[in-house]
Amino acid sequence: MRVLITGVTGFAGSHLAEYLLARGDTVYGTYRVRSRMELLYELPQELQNRLHLVECELKDANSVDDLIDSVRPEAIFHLAAQSFVPTSWNSPEDTLVNNIVSEVNIFEAVRRFKQNSRIQIACSSEEYGLVNPNEVPINEQNPLRPLSPYGVSKVAQDLLGYQYHHSYGLHVVRTRTFNHEGPRRGESFVLSNFAQQIARIEQGKQPPILEVGNLEAVRDFTDVRDIVRAYVLAVEQGNAGEVYNLGSGHTWRIGDALNELLNLTKTSIEVRPSPSRMRPSDVMILQCDASKFMRLTGWQPSIPFEQTLQNLLDYWRARA
Repeated sequence: MRVLITGVTGFAGSHLAEYLLARGDTVYGTYRVRSRMELLYELPQELQNRLHLVECELKDANSVDDLIDSVRPEAIFHLAAQSFVPTSWNSPEDTLVNNIVSEVNIFEAVRRFKQNSRIQIACSSEEYGLVNPNEVPINEQNPLRPLSPYGVSKVAQDLLGYQYHHSYGLHVVRTRTFNHEGPRRGESFVLSNFAQQIARIEQGKQPPILEVGNLEAVRDFTDVRDIVRAYVLAVEQGNAGEVYNLGSGHTWRIGDALNELLNLTKTSIEVRPSPSRMRPSDVMILQCDASKFMRLTGWQPSIPFEQTLQNLLDYWRARA
């Protein structure tokens, strides 16, 4: 395929680019002047040499028009977003504008140039928000009750994809991805932050105190390398206009996942709650029912969570 990945410099974007390039696809990826490029430098050199980078400000319609006109992609993986939930509390306007306007510009450019692209929209389990105990595991019919500006922005992206398919016939497939982790995960995200702190403590670069927020939340974790395989299957086999949950179906309490990480170090570490790490409101449980997508594609996560944690900690040990 001739593929466009928005947000290729990010966590999932870099893994998706690596997967597609390794199987022989022609891959274009967007970046901005302020994008952090270091994740792409971790790809094998041969794959880096084949990746086509295109500077594009997705919030600017003219820039997106130039992008779609020049690349003419057969498939678009729209991963670019302000994706950190706490940031959305501090900057709700930027989160909403960035995530919603960028997607509209892509849809409009695809329409304008009559491009028959298959488009995958990376939505989020944060859309479900307030989940009642009798509503788990969560399927695609569960009510959307977002509890953060980020969650609201992803609901908007999700429903815009639905609307543009039904209004204009765009081939849009929406994926509601539950928590995914692995090497290259940003240091602001919970398990990656824990792993980074452990690595720094091991190397004497911070006191043996690990600061934490809410450890009682329960999450469904999948390795990012399994998730990007699912994204590709969604584009290749997903039905236009449909939405699919992506996750393992297995949950971990955040505190238990932290204990698994602590079991991987011989260093004695004190765990200390920090009020600054608490959110105004938190989603307490997210457990995925991905049976709809699994029946359609045969996809199954293949990387055990324990391996994901080991890879994540080793990643930060190499960079601490």
